[in-house]
Amino acid sequence: MMGYLDCRNKIDFNKLKEISQIIRNGGIVVFPTETVYGIGTNGLNKEAISRLYEVKQRPINKPISLLVSSIDMAEMVAKDITDMEYKLMEKFFPGPLTIILKKKSIVPDNLTNNTDTVGIRMPDNIIAKKLIEHSNVPIATPSANISGKPSGIDINNIMEDFKDKVDYYLDGGQSKLGIGSTIVKIENGYPVILRDGSISKKQILECLKLK
Repeated sequence: MMGYLDCRNKIDFNKLKEISQIIRNGGIVVFPTETVYGIGTNGLNKEAISRLYEVKQRPINKPISLLVSSIDMAEMVAKDITDMEYKLMEKFFPGPLTIILKKKSIVPDNLTNNTDTVGIRMPDNIIAKKLIEHSNVPIATPSANISGKPSGIDINNIMEDFKDKVDYYLDGGQSKLGIGSTIVKIENGYPVILRDGSISKKQILECLKLK
């Protein structure tokens, strides 16, 4: 039976601790971030990630990013992080930036379509951050929508899509930004934008002191 928690006016932080254990144990939870709603599970659990792909109806060749609560947690799943990549994390974390990093072997291959990289983001939303902190694992989190549909920004539409295929829904009201994060990858010492979002290429270049 699916659960629901209304966090629009008041956040029950004790309840968030309970729900974070659902994630840690491989359950699937829909929760708000500052960009759009995410649908997430334990990002280090191969079976849970497979279920996430099925529930979202996401093609298995489309990698899923990880949400982290700290740069320390990013270092748990990524290796060979360059000075440029650290600069971007220090400037834009927490916030609507996903950065593609080289992954460690702890990251399941089905999360990344057998590639050697993984997307990392630290959300600027207290509910999302507490879920990650309390679960103590990075959360594999695509946007909360059936693949091919618009990204989820309203919990009622999301619940209509997924119904009882999700273990828990956290209602944080309408998404603040309403668009996905900017995705960036450093290639040959220069930032390449893989998806446009609310952080512009100009901001990224200014952070790195590039033209």
